[in-house]
Parts: sequence; C-alpha cells; structure tokens
Amino acid sequence: MKWKAEDWIAVHRAAHELGMRTSATMTFGGGETLEHRLNHLEAVRQLQEETGGFTAFTPWSFTPQGAALNGFEEATAVEYLKTLAISRMYLSNIENVQSNLETQGLKVLQVGLRFGGNDVGSMLLAEGANSATEEQLRQVIRDAGFKPVQRDTLYRTMFLN
Repeated sequence: MKWKAEDWIAVHRAAHELGMRTSATMTFGGGETLEHRLNHLEAVRQLQEETGGFTAFTPWSFTPQGAALNGFEEATAVEYLKTLAISRMYLSNIENVQSNLETQGLKVLQVGLRFGGNDVGSMLLAEGANSATEEQLRQVIRDAGFKPVQRDTLYRTMFLN
C-alpha cells in the first residue's frame, strides 16, 4: 500500500489532537523534484501552525541498497546540508531540526550543526556503517562549538554532558 501525503498529515493531526507530540521527517534524493520537497515542507509548516504538535524535523537523504542501479543518484553531503539549512529557515515554527548521523556520518553531522541542526538524534538509531559511540557524538558536538545535552523524546533535558 502506498501512503499519500494526506494520509500522513491526517495521522499526525489525529495524534496532535489527542495530545501526542510527534516528529516530522522528509526523505529526499529519491527522484522527487524541488517542488515536491517544498510542498512537503509547506505541509509540515502548516500542520505545525495548526497544532504545534511537532517536537522536531529530520531531513533524511535517500540511500537504499542498489539505488544507482535503479537510476537514482545518492544525495551528496552538500545537497544534504543545503536541505538541512533550508528546512531550518522554512520550518522556523519547529524548534528542533536534527542533523542526521545515519545517512551522513559524523563529519557531515558536525557541519550540519552549523547549517541549522540543533539535535543529533539518538544512539538507538545510530547502528550500521555510520554508527558512533556516545562519546564520539559528544565530542563532535563540542568540536562544533556546542554543549551536548541528553534529552528525552519530548526534548526535556535529562543530563548535561
């Protein structure tokens, strides 16, 4: 079953109406146009205006196995950083924008903190080729000029690192 944007919005709207907070994502680099990306950002922005229910936004670059064989070119680090920066500016009504470890690795994640990201995600998601230890994440945050803070899913500070 292929999900439509309206279905995605309806699920998040219903969750927000029930008092649940959710996070929004956008996968890009899978053959969509820039217009598709802007339409997605606008839908997220409008729902946040309506409900205030998003805690965070994460742009994900499309990186499936064999993508080049299917005519897709993997998004470059530069394209990722541009998308991250545009997301931060366009979604000014969402407090947290995540720089992504899984699809980008530590170096691009670190630069992403200067391109609008203020979150590096969680250790639970960081498995595989671009995994990192908690100390590595803390160090790249410090090296980028920021103070690492452990938080829960609602962005409440748990520990200062």
